[in-house]
Amino acid sequence: MFIREEEGQALVEYALIIAVIAIAVLAAMILPRGQIQNVLSDVGNNLT
Repeated sequence: MFIREEEGQALVEYALIIAVIAIAVLAAMILPRGQIQNVLSDVGNNLT
């Protein structure tokens, strides 16, 4: 019989989930960068 170690498998699954979340966060920050820059520029112009 084979002995299964599920502890290592769970660790890999958590690492993959964290990696996917990190990629999603980076994509959410990079893709609309121009729009965010425009909003911040408008806010700065309205404050001055």
